[in-house]
Amino acid sequence: MIKLYQLEGCWYCRMVREKLAELGIIYEKIEAPAEREMRQAVFKVSGQYLVPVLHDGDTILSDEDEIIEYLERVYGKGGQG
Repeated sequence: MIKLYQLEGCWYCRMVREKLAELGIIYEKIEAPAEREMRQAVFKVSGQYLVPVLHDGDTILSDEDEIIEYLERVYGKGGQG
């Protein structure tokens, strides 16, 4: 299952959540602490503390633009989903 490490008040995370909803993708939302240094789970997955981070199988992405492009390519029209 896809996991999204995110922060509810984060605009970039919201962009990713909206794309996931648009594509009808079921995912696990993991809320990250507001304080960056407390985001140990995010760091363990991605090697950095920023959100959003998308974890889909062997794919780990930590930039909202890359995440959205990936979701479109893999799960959008013509994707393999």
